[in-house]
Amino acid sequence: MALRCDLIIRDATLFDGTGGPRRVGDVGVTGDRIVGVGDLGGASADREVIGTGKALAPGFIDAHTHDDRAVLSGCECLRCKSSQGVTTVVVGNCGVSLAPLTQQKGKRPPPPLDLVGDSGFSFESFAEYADAVRRTPTAVNTYAIIGHQTLRYRVMGDDLYRPAKDGEIARMRQLVAEALAEGASGFSTGLYYKPNMHATTEEVIAVAEPLRAAGGMYFTHMRDEADKVCASIEETLKIGKSVGVPVWISHHKCSMPENYGRSVQTLALLEASASLQEVAYDMYPYPAGSTVLMPDRLRDDVRVIITWSIPHPEFAGKDLAEVARGWNMDQRAAAEKLLPAGAITFQMDEEDVRRIMAHPMSVIGSDGIPHDAHPHPRLWGTFPRVLGLYSRQLGLLSMEEAVHKMTGRTAQLFGMVDRGVLRPGAYADLVLFDPHKVMDRATFEEPKQESDGIEEVWTNGRAVFRAGTGLTGEAPGRLIRRNRD
Repeated sequence: MALRCDLIIRDATLFDGTGGPRRVGDVGVTGDRIVGVGDLGGASADREVIGTGKALAPGFIDAHTHDDRAVLSGCECLRCKSSQGVTTVVVGNCGVSLAPLTQQKGKRPPPPLDLVGDSGFSFESFAEYADAVRRTPTAVNTYAIIGHQTLRYRVMGDDLYRPAKDGEIARMRQLVAEALAEGASGFSTGLYYKPNMHATTEEVIAVAEPLRAAGGMYFTHMRDEADKVCASIEETLKIGKSVGVPVWISHHKCSMPENYGRSVQTLALLEASASLQEVAYDMYPYPAGSTVLMPDRLRDDVRVIITWSIPHPEFAGKDLAEVARGWNMDQRAAAEKLLPAGAITFQMDEEDVRRIMAHPMSVIGSDGIPHDAHPHPRLWGTFPRVLGLYSRQLGLLSMEEAVHKMTGRTAQLFGMVDRGVLRPGAYADLVLFDPHKVMDRATFEEPKQESDGIEEVWTNGRAVFRAGTGLTGEAPGRLIRRNRD
């Protein structure tokens, strides 16, 4: 009996997500699963898409996001992801998660909790957040981790600028255990940030202990990505080894001009460590980062663009140096006047970016911040930029390697069962793109621009984005749990 499908994409160049060689073939989908890959000439479908000259890959997995609130805000808020082929986002990074935390109405959370917005902390438990994700229609799947600062703020209140006491550590550890049982897949820290840098290594190890029994992962925005980057890697590895879980270094970089080129050193350290314990990292394809504005970390030799400001929203998108000149004050004083605010900081070297990306241990994550008024272009352009600029134009990676770092490698490391690959039985998260045209269009000047070359995107078998028409209105996204089908 001939195979009957809901959808067949025919004659496409298949990048299967494993890093293996491309081949031309068909992919058949029924319901939310792939049911056939290869020559499906004898099969029929309710809808057929001719993919001649186009590439078909698993939907891209954004390994590092701050989409915690965006996934509860409807599909339009995540057009920035669907339009670049992303079908799954990882939330709760850098020690920042929406749950488990309730916030007094009208009171701003301490930075960097406001990376996910200044309101909406209304979840007493991770179970409540997970239920909200399941009940909210969205075009992407969500993989969620619990943030350390969220726990510290819940347990310690505003008294965050010190190490936690034994009783507070015990309460945070209990909250981590509860969240893991309720569907969280890991625990993250943001030791780089002021409220969290007071946490000792021992505090982190103690709070992370429930990861061991639950099979979770430890994620971190490390304590230092500049002068002490290697010491921070060593601390990260110590935490993972002490708890006995895989370690994930967020947006690996070597910050500030005096550290340019040190990726040779950091990558050698990570390579050597990978033979002793599980460790990997994500990175974004730009020499500039973005987070909350921190006046005490400004330098005259590092350019800064304002992404948002509560007292002065008119300066979103402006250079801080320009704002300071207009106010006839130095940059630090201007930054203090803009707070609370966000910033893009040009703190990395392009050669380090390329070396870190090309390394076999890397995967791709945008680190985009969807609630910024003038966001970093990575929010809209990360994945097409890797494919178009770094793979097709510069030849830094083969397209097979680039797709692998966006799909199969990420899914395998995160324990996303039946995701990230083109094979029968896998979930039908798919992106059809033009390998000759795919390219980011978002810039630092005009960041909210859809990329070129993304033809159609499917999440769990349903089309969520089409070139020319945009979002379809379909919202088949789900909550994904580590090592759970």
